[in-house]
Amino acid sequence: MSLSFSSKLPKIGTTIFTTMSLLAEEKKAVNLGQGFPDFDCDPALINAVSDAMKNGMNQYPPMSGALPLRLALSNKIEKLHGRHYNPASEITITAGATQALLAVIMSVVHAGDEVIVIEPAFDSYVPAIELAGGKPVFVQMTLGADGYSAPWDQVAAAVTPRTRLIMINTPHNPTGSVLSSADINSLADIVRNTDILILSDEVYEHMVYDGLTHESICRHPELAARAFMVSSFGKTYHVTGWKIGFVAAPAALMAEFRKVHQFSVFSVNTPAQHGIASYMQNPAPYLELPAFYQRKRDLFRDGLKSSRFKLLPSSGTYFQCVDYSAISSSNEAEFATWLTSEIGVAAIPVSAFYATPRESSIVRFCFAKQDTTLQQALQRLSKV
Repeated sequence: MSLSFSSKLPKIGTTIFTTMSLLAEEKKAVNLGQGFPDFDCDPALINAVSDAMKNGMNQYPPMSGALPLRLALSNKIEKLHGRHYNPASEITITAGATQALLAVIMSVVHAGDEVIVIEPAFDSYVPAIELAGGKPVFVQMTLGADGYSAPWDQVAAAVTPRTRLIMINTPHNPTGSVLSSADINSLADIVRNTDILILSDEVYEHMVYDGLTHESICRHPELAARAFMVSSFGKTYHVTGWKIGFVAAPAALMAEFRKVHQFSVFSVNTPAQHGIASYMQNPAPYLELPAFYQRKRDLFRDGLKSSRFKLLPSSGTYFQCVDYSAISSSNEAEFATWLTSEIGVAAIPVSAFYATPRESSIVRFCFAKQDTTLQQALQRLSKV
């Protein structure tokens, strides 16, 4: 007997990250596609989590997260950005940033509400909006000689009486761009005297280079009052598989978020929370992260300078976008497949980050890899 039912996400298939990683494995390619490190985290972090397990931290934590971790986050955010979030009512620990993003959207977007999405955008945004019954409204970033930038005039033009939420991502995946204080001020001008909320995806918050400052949404009091700030420990501490993230927001917004959070995951890994809280007492790992990744970025960029790839700016994240138009006229998905299969280096087509693929002859590499991995990839890419 065949069952008849309609899909809630009829357009969604296997993600490009899964597809390219499987192809990389099949072809024995160097995988610079999916964004995860191929090196281990600090053993001290492992020991901290192990100690938490041994000390009996193995049962349900509070729904909002282990208090030591919420306290550590509150202190860190205030020291870095000058804004205090009450650890009791304004910070919640989540099962990674993806769950956090979904729960935010489900908590504030009603059927028929519009959500402005600035493309290219991470692939979880739109399905979450659609599951909430919302309507994604797309504004495409401008691509010029200086790389990608947000066209705030077009964002303003996209606002309607039904606009409920604007989603931003800084540092930005996949482009590697970062929002400046001028960008944040432009966003404030757009939402002033409205009820529009902001969802700020800041999972790469500690990967900003060349002396730039991470302009967290919480640095701007006017925007922080209407914003959910989402981040993740996975990117910061090289433990993407742990799937531990957090949300910070004003108490009234957080109360709505927790209504969804408690009935989706309720709470997340207890010993990992306590271990991270202990590890956070030393700020050096996240304060030194920009220098750590800038060195890898520069190694990778230097290795491609003499190639036919055109390097786009990479001011943040651990991604490097390149223009391959001097090499091939293939579309981005075809080129990424060819690069993986024939050259032995996996990349991600930036067109996959658009609802309707936009072809710009650009692919994204991840440089969060061991130097030996990057050197192996560069040897192969230099021959293209």
